[in-house]
Amino acid sequence: MTSKTLIDELIYRSALLMDSKDFAGFLDLCDPAFNYSITAYIPEIRKETAWLEQNKEGMKLLFDTLPRHNSDHASLSRHLTVYTVEQDEAAKQAKTISFLQAFKTSLDGGATELFAVGKVHDTISLSGDKPLLLSRNVRLETRLLGIGFHIPL
Repeated sequence: MTSKTLIDELIYRSALLMDSKDFAGFLDLCDPAFNYSITAYIPEIRKETAWLEQNKEGMKLLFDTLPRHNSDHASLSRHLTVYTVEQDEAAKQAKTISFLQAFKTSLDGGATELFAVGKVHDTISLSGDKPLLLSRNVRLETRLLGIGFHIPL
């Protein structure tokens, strides 16, 4: 079975690649069957909501079209702390929960603020030579992200 260190490294590397906007590098960490979602519970309507749901191909298309979006270009710095890693040897998968803090720095570098917090629920494939992300659900606690931010967390 894959060591916890390799699983932790995969999660941390995914944050580093997204921070540097190396989207191709991020997708290289993903299994061909990868699915990504951002969800949140909305107490006003008492329902779960999905803000983004994409497979690997959809994520590539989203990343490819980002330069055409009228969006906020402030940089994000993601800080992930891995809380749990549960490996299932029979399924050749691991399920992890990490805490996410995302900090946003204005373009002029003048101010950094906490942008969003939540938990990241990953399912990781352990069937190949190296662990790969099979699914990621970013479950946000923050629900007010402002206008024009299109880069997934």
